[in-house]
Amino acid sequence: MAPVAMRLAAQSLSDAQPVPFWLEDPGKPGALPALTGTETCDLLVVGGGYSGLWTALLAKERDPARDVVLIEGREVGWAASGRNGGFCAASLTHGFGNGLARWPGELPKLEELGEKNLDGIEEAVARYGLDCDFERTGEIDVATEPYQVDELHEVYEEIERLGLADGIELLDRDAVRAEVHSPTFLGGLWDRRGVAMLNPAKLAWGLKRACLDLGVRIFENTPGLELAQSGTGMGVRTPYGRIVARRVALGTNVFPSLVKRVRAYTVPVYDYALMTEPLSPEQLASVGWKNRQGLGDSANQFHYFRITADHRILWGGYDAIYPFGGKVSAEMDHRPETYLKLAEHFFRCFPQLEGLRFSHAWGGAIDTCSRFSAFFGTAYQGKVAYAAGFTGLGVGATRFGGDVMLDLLAGERTERTELEMVRRKPLPFPPEPIAWAGIGITKWAMAKADENGGRRNLWLKAMDRVGLGFDS
Repeated sequence: MAPVAMRLAAQSLSDAQPVPFWLEDPGKPGALPALTGTETCDLLVVGGGYSGLWTALLAKERDPARDVVLIEGREVGWAASGRNGGFCAASLTHGFGNGLARWPGELPKLEELGEKNLDGIEEAVARYGLDCDFERTGEIDVATEPYQVDELHEVYEEIERLGLADGIELLDRDAVRAEVHSPTFLGGLWDRRGVAMLNPAKLAWGLKRACLDLGVRIFENTPGLELAQSGTGMGVRTPYGRIVARRVALGTNVFPSLVKRVRAYTVPVYDYALMTEPLSPEQLASVGWKNRQGLGDSANQFHYFRITADHRILWGGYDAIYPFGGKVSAEMDHRPETYLKLAEHFFRCFPQLEGLRFSHAWGGAIDTCSRFSAFFGTAYQGKVAYAAGFTGLGVGATRFGGDVMLDLLAGERTERTELEMVRRKPLPFPPEPIAWAGIGITKWAMAKADENGGRRNLWLKAMDRVGLGFDS
């Protein structure tokens, strides 16, 4: 980073508060009391992020008489569900390319189910009055290098070949800059209906209220400590009590699963974001962005960015930090060296906004697996179901995961449970220090591919062959 650029980036961060912008909201609901004593229920949901909240809500929609309890280790939405960028995508596969590489035969069905899932989220926002700034504006994948323009053309041709191009528009340099002006943009692929923008914390809090209104009993500051069989059901021990349930759905995602054999399939990756102060009318005019789409660049080490309801710009991504041993720690929630890097990249993308300052800077852990999209399963003779490994798709795909878990717990064969994506698991991660070394080498190789016109080296090609590669 050049000294001048570094100085400007540092100055822009001088007032940034080290807290997630979304969670610093005066409308945040108070925490509900912790569970004490012994409770019984039909369905226990462990985890108060999107995965658990959608599962509890869908369970009550399917059977209003079902007694559902949800426990959350801290407060609803405090972790990844309240820290993300607010991109609610229809994709269940972490992008078209990843889905095509892994499930080519069922990709049209996965795309169809993903679209229905996003429609279901939009309907729930309206039905329950979820005040979360939901806007189905779509997302533009932006090319910032010539080779990325070629790649976007290839992706569009493949989408057309499969008959999935409805609502997808290929943009040349002038067209993409007419939408959002940056001198770095060379082209784009706009999915007009496949992504919605929203306020992620408000979505979590709205789902909490909707669950309570339907009769879900929620206990916060109540981590699930241990899972074991209890008669014909399952028992979960908590700090001050115990819950006995006929069935259990685990939505703990990045945190260690209560089914210990599942833990090897996920690792935590820390992602970081900045939020600007509100843009002035003149600054807004200089970037355009009247259609308010989400954006993401097409590099392996990519940025995601969007505009908020109050005309701020969220700018995140690029660095993805894996902590040795896979330990989730509050110390990792902040990384000034990444904030500085992100700020410099921001002004490279939007030089016309020089002088704009960042109001918030934060990070958080997301769970990823070796195939970069969710996996599912059951334990204890079908009494426990889990969904994990959403890899940044949790805002939207967790609702689909909730439906899958409920199907599995009911022992039902549905179009969801028959999917190869649902029936098969990814490869587990190796033990340390192999995992740390392998992830580090892969990150280095992906950065080199960005520098070398997208060319994947022997390491990445080997990862592709064994199912550990990533195609966006």
